[in-house]
Parts: sequence; structure tokens; C-alpha cells
Amino acid sequence: MPGLGEEFRAAREARHLSLSDVSEQIHIRTVYLQCLEDEDWSAIAAPVYVRGFIRTYARFLGLHGEQAVAIFNESIGATAARQEERAVTTVPRRRPSVWLWVAAAAAVALVAFVGYNFYQFQQSGGVAQTATAPTDAAPDAEGTGTAQTGAAVPAVSKQHKGQSTLDVRITQASWLLVKVDGKQRLEGILPAGTRKQFHGSTATIRAGNAGGVHLAVNGRQLGTMGPSGAVVDRTIELAAE
Repeated sequence: MPGLGEEFRAAREARHLSLSDVSEQIHIRTVYLQCLEDEDWSAIAAPVYVRGFIRTYARFLGLHGEQAVAIFNESIGATAARQEERAVTTVPRRRPSVWLWVAAAAAVALVAFVGYNFYQFQQSGGVAQTATAPTDAAPDAEGTGTAQTGAAVPAVSKQHKGQSTLDVRITQASWLLVKVDGKQRLEGILPAGTRKQFHGSTATIRAGNAGGVHLAVNGRQLGTMGPSGAVVDRTIELAAE
């Protein structure tokens, strides 16, 4: 029974396609395609990348993608699968900026001010006297004016922090895996023109063709994940962006 790599090569040659022809259409570098046909898995890197390439290549050649991945899983065994996550690199978390601390301090001061005014309002029996309220002066018996202050109740407002949004835009076909807050939200090959949005605090993205994946957080453009054909992993703290 021919191996997985031989099956790929035979299917490609039956279509009279070179590795360069395939690379241009599915945006996977020829060196990686050659490794797939040679079954040189270690030259590609972590098994998660290999699975994405195998699934994409198999579907392009008209083969069963999931069956091809299952054959690969059997070939590498359970040990390599357990080491998969160790090879994935992530973007270091950003430390909160000084402006975040300033904003937090201002929020605390605002809450304290509102609380103090509310306390004064209760102590005065429901009437809060303010120095800036409009006054109407009425002359008394001695000809002096008596200022009548208007009642004012401070409005207590609560700010609700909205969810952060990750916008993924595909300009070149690419295999993509997206996890948000530890839960898998997407895995598959996305064609050019696809656009997806995800909401949460932390997002992890794996792209088989980084040059075709554009990211934006809360409307701020982050650009592409990397060069075309490159396999790139990225973890983004959405709230910090």
C-alpha cells in the first residue's frame, strides 16, 4: 500500500501539475509540499502545522482530507501528539500601559466623588445645595437679597465595558484555526474574501498562509499575520489592544 506522500505525488502528477503550480493555487510553499510528498514531517515543525497542510493538499488533489490526517496521526504516534502544544509560540502578553492606570485612578476618583455627593444628599433630607445653582434674589425687610438654591440630585452613571472584537479578513486562501478564551471557534480552509468576527478577551490564531490573513482589533488594523505561505501562530490579548 503506497504511503501518504506517494499518494499525494501520484495524484499531483496525474493532473500534470508541478509543485510550483500547486503552491500558487493553495498558497503553501513548495518546500513544504515537497516535505509532504517525502513524508519528512519533522522539517515542517509541529504536527498541528502538518495536519493543516495535509488537509489542504489532500482536498486540492481530490482526496479525503480527514482520512489523510488520520493516516498521518497513526504514523507519528501518540508521543508526538502530546508534544504538539509545546512547539507553538505565542506573542508575549503586554503589560498594562501607564494610561490604563491613569484611567483607573480617574474612575476611582469619580466613583468616590459621586458617592460623597449622594451621601450629602441623604444627610440633607433629599435636597443638595450647590454653589453653582441658579439663584433668584428676593429683597427682605432690610433690602438684602436672600438666595434660593435649586435642588440638584447627582446622576450616578455606571460604565459597562463592551466586549472586544477581533476582525479576521482573508485575502488569500488559507487554513485557519481560531480559539477565543480557550474555546475553538473556527478551523478549516477559508477562501479569499471571507470575513469573520470574534468577541472575547484572548484570541489564539494559527494560519497556514499568514500573508493572506489580515487582523484588526476593535477597528484598529494590525496588518497581515506574516509572509505568504508561512505558518504563523499568534496570541492576542484583545482587551489590551
